[in-house]
Amino acid sequence: MLRYNCCFSICHDTAKQPSFLSAQHRISSNLSSDGITLRGCGGAGASVSSSRLRDLVFVVNPQGANGRTAKEWKKLLPYLRSRLGKDCNICESLTSGPSHAIEITREAIRDGADAVIAVGGDGTLHEVVNGFFWEGKRVGNLNSDTSHSAALGLIPLGTGSDFARTFGWKNDPCEAVERIARGIRSRVDVGVIDQEGRDLHYFINVADVHLSAKAGFYASKYKKFGKLCYVIGALQAFMGHHNRDMRIRVNGGEWEIYTQVTALCVGNAKYFGGGMKITPNAVPGNGNLEVVVLQDFKWYDFILKLHKLYSGTHLSVNNVSSRSVQSIEVEEISDSGSIYVQSDGEHLGFLPRKFRVLPGAIDMIS
Repeated sequence: MLRYNCCFSICHDTAKQPSFLSAQHRISSNLSSDGITLRGCGGAGASVSSSRLRDLVFVVNPQGANGRTAKEWKKLLPYLRSRLGKDCNICESLTSGPSHAIEITREAIRDGADAVIAVGGDGTLHEVVNGFFWEGKRVGNLNSDTSHSAALGLIPLGTGSDFARTFGWKNDPCEAVERIARGIRSRVDVGVIDQEGRDLHYFINVADVHLSAKAGFYASKYKKFGKLCYVIGALQAFMGHHNRDMRIRVNGGEWEIYTQVTALCVGNAKYFGGGMKITPNAVPGNGNLEVVVLQDFKWYDFILKLHKLYSGTHLSVNNVSSRSVQSIEVEEISDSGSIYVQSDGEHLGFLPRKFRVLPGAIDMIS
């Protein structure tokens, strides 16, 4: 049992008290119909013991999708109460800013949560995944033996829900509640991004380099326009864009030269950028990452071949290559320090970087 009172409450955390643990007594009614809801949710899954209540922590980004996440979450609460009513203790925590979901997730796992569920888009999921790790290791439960591990869950309610597409999940919150009720777990891989002198960073969907990463950086500034932000970001990224020569090293082997690279994408899953099937052969449970490299693309190539990028048939296009790796190091030959890097839509800085896979790193409710 978690040490906090696990009522279903709407908890508004602040920067000084960043976790649901310190804020769970502050209850507000501006997102739920009656302020406090029932203890518990229901539906034991095949891999969940029925001897005790499951402790679930929902990490909600109320600002997601320009506030639409908060509205959709409010609509979902009555169904969540009626469908999940018996077998779980539920605690909810609202994020208050960047990286807050990471802190919430770490404290929840350390306190013994059975699952942490990201409620929002790929950005919220990205932070929750990073919360599963600390200083290069999985965060553990401080109150029980090491055999207990928290699972990752997802209710897709944000602007982008590209990770869910790989599993064929719709943006249907009721369907997501059914998955949580069943509680069936499956192991998924996680990608790791390493740069000398910096903390490790984790991703569960797609990491990318150069033009696509630059487009994602600009798109994040226009999220008030919904999915149109991806188009605006791409147009802005094309302004002043130049393809660059890079060198890569796969699985610790010899360095290889890739000329005129437009974008390099490292996929643990298949989709990014609002439904673009960029790494179509990626499977987030096979112990590999798929690397797709686009070389010498011009602006008109994207217009003419955009349908192939969305359908995942672009691997047959000239100047597009794909390979399966366990690790890949990427450097710019001219070392300008201006080649963008992002993961799961989050800007991480610039090259060089090393990407590698952690096979079966997280249990996911599927």
